[in-house]
Amino acid sequence: MIVDCAVYEEGKRLPGTFSAAQAAHLCDTKGDFVWIGLHEPTPEEFDEVRQVFDLHELAVEDAIKAHQRPKLERYGDALLMVLKTARYVDAEEAVEFGEILVFLGRKFIVVVRHGSASGLKDLRRSLEENPEFLAHGPSGVLYSIMDRVVDDYLPVAAGIEDDIEEVEQQVFSSDRSNPVERIYYLKREVLEFRRATAPLLAPLNQLATQPVTLVSDEVREYFRDIYDHLLRVNEQVESFRDVLTSILEANLTQTSVRQNEDMRRISAWVAIAVVPTMIAGIYGMNFENMPELGSAYGYPAVLGSMFVLCTGLYIFFRYREWL
Repeated sequence: MIVDCAVYEEGKRLPGTFSAAQAAHLCDTKGDFVWIGLHEPTPEEFDEVRQVFDLHELAVEDAIKAHQRPKLERYGDALLMVLKTARYVDAEEAVEFGEILVFLGRKFIVVVRHGSASGLKDLRRSLEENPEFLAHGPSGVLYSIMDRVVDDYLPVAAGIEDDIEEVEQQVFSSDRSNPVERIYYLKREVLEFRRATAPLLAPLNQLATQPVTLVSDEVREYFRDIYDHLLRVNEQVESFRDVLTSILEANLTQTSVRQNEDMRRISAWVAIAVVPTMIAGIYGMNFENMPELGSAYGYPAVLGSMFVLCTGLYIFFRYREWL
């Protein structure tokens, strides 16, 4: 659905509510540019916007279906910028991903958002309170959106880092839990997060360092700051992958060590149990001519021998730290 549709002149919003066609006509006669925001539109809802601003059908298909990798592409006289949004959900210790697609033209910017991460309602409000910056036009809005998306990566990276520290402590703790499932889940989230940050480096570097049609020179300088932030986040994500790989290897090693310790304990107790079993088995064969069968002290002597041998084995295994 269309969340908002506004016309701006010299950075100030013109009063009134408009359809896409009305906003485009008013912009041609009075305003500087149109800013339309949509949230998960259907093909029918997006059709008017497509026709009014003559958007390329392939770009429109990407906007409706979403699930695109971050990229910057040119379609005719317009640019398409795809961004992956991310939000850390503390209650679930999980990362929620979404997508923002931005169509940038000379006198319009159409923003299509999928998912709940990186909401733009308050961003529009704050920009409208800063008409001097909003006067930069559609490219200024594009910068602000990308700045919001990249800034939202920071708490996500911090949340994942906390989870990694927790699982690291769990691996090396004295309890017998095996957090391999959580490690795998974190690795999958880090991989998904990397798919949001790494592909964005190239288009953002292009916006920051090279002349790009429809992006003013004044705004280009601002993209350098976003690029620096994104570079730090991406380096952090890469370090997460390495750390999680090391944690997984350490967990497998810990599991193997614990299994060996368990096997040693079991073997030690089996060895202790074999002694009385063997003696009892020998004296249970019911032969007539066996030592001590006729002795009054035979039974206590056998029990004493069992006790002494078992105790000796127990002390030996304790000394070798098998028990």
